[in-house]
Amino acid sequence: MQPPALLCALCCGLLATAARAGYSEDRCSWRGSGLTQEPGSVGQLALACTEGGIEWLYPAGALRLTLGGPDSSARPRIACLRPTQPFAGAQVFTERAGGALELLLAEGPGPAGGRCVRWGPGEGRALFLQATPHRDISRRVASFRFELREDGRPELPPQAHGLGTDGACRPCTEAEFLLASCTSDFACLPAVIHGTIHGVAHNTELQESVITVTAARVLRQTLPLFQVGGSGSQVQASIRTPLRCGVRPGPGTFLFMGWSRFGEAWLGCAPRFQEFSRTYTAAHANHLHPCEVVLD
Repeated sequence: MQPPALLCALCCGLLATAARAGYSEDRCSWRGSGLTQEPGSVGQLALACTEGGIEWLYPAGALRLTLGGPDSSARPRIACLRPTQPFAGAQVFTERAGGALELLLAEGPGPAGGRCVRWGPGEGRALFLQATPHRDISRRVASFRFELREDGRPELPPQAHGLGTDGACRPCTEAEFLLASCTSDFACLPAVIHGTIHGVAHNTELQESVITVTAARVLRQTLPLFQVGGSGSQVQASIRTPLRCGVRPGPGTFLFMGWSRFGEAWLGCAPRFQEFSRTYTAAHANHLHPCEVVLD
């Protein structure tokens, strides 16, 4: 009979081998099955790429996934996850300092555009995948894509980096849309054609709405979401928002600000341009503006 310590070492070695076998060739993604995992065990995974995916078939036990290279914990990072529907058999938690877990994805329909988390300096870039108990043995798959990037404005408060992600249907306050003008991935001023935006298309399967606007000016973009032409040219843009927000086309000139999620533009704040201009001018006069914005 094998000594308990030796059996434990053999089990851990088998789990590590099974996990390694599921990596893609570029080690940006992983695919594996809980059928090869011991009940109650925690598999260890590490993906060093900034984009990739996880596909966990028949989830069992748990997985701890570390994102980014070994030196990435020194810099603030933002990670976004988009679940593949249906997302079933597991929950995904963010691992915080001290080992605290924060729920990020649950079973069932996921949020449109996915969910994002910000890790500060010194925090490990770790996700904890926990299988959920089920009485039957039906085929379940917990699968998601991820993207990881550096925090472009780490000096601003953490809440500034999540505007419009979880509370996308709530109008931004004046303080929030001023912060969004500094931290968002894009800010564009659409041209109004006959007093209305081009249109809004609703996708019930993806639970998202796509707003089509013609941008007369792109005030900022950190990623190439919109192709900017020469002087006086206009850019047609598609900006997404959750279907539950009930966006409808209507008159007015708005300043659209938001974030890139997997190469798509997602709406954060959209104040009327006159309201934004008035608020920014007042904040600038009182030296309370978080950054410089060229309005003219």
